[in-house]
Amino acid sequence: MDIKIKSPAFENEAMIPSKYTCDGQDISPPLKWDTAPVGTKSIAIISDDPDAPVGTWVHWVLFNLPADARELKEKIPPDKVLPNGAKQGTSDFGRIGYGGPCPPGGTHRYFFKIYALDTELNLSPGIRKRDLLKAMEGHIIGQGQLMGKYKRR
Repeated sequence: MDIKIKSPAFENEAMIPSKYTCDGQDISPPLKWDTAPVGTKSIAIISDDPDAPVGTWVHWVLFNLPADARELKEKIPPDKVLPNGAKQGTSDFGRIGYGGPCPPGGTHRYFFKIYALDTELNLSPGIRKRDLLKAMEGHIIGQGQLMGKYKRR
């Protein structure tokens, strides 16, 4: 099942406002999505940049969001565990939580991918994207993505 994910801050395939980048406040953008499939036990979000010169750069790893969650407010704190029980992983910036777009040159694409899972994941906070992807194998029952672009000023 496809999950429609969007942001009140930018349209799909449009430019991400600098507020959500290293040129601004470097805070996570607000995200909203529609109903998850029946059987969803948790939600995961991964944000990455496939245009980075070193290969895909991971900006955010978030998992075990409650199944009934339908949005993330902007400025999710860089806590290992959020009040709703969700856990955050380590970005390629080497820190827990969101790290905004900060391309070294040119316009890059940033994907915010959402996954509905048929289980809660027994993983520790601070994991990397590769570990989350491996744990999600065979458990994804719905997904979607939002893509924004950014170019440094």
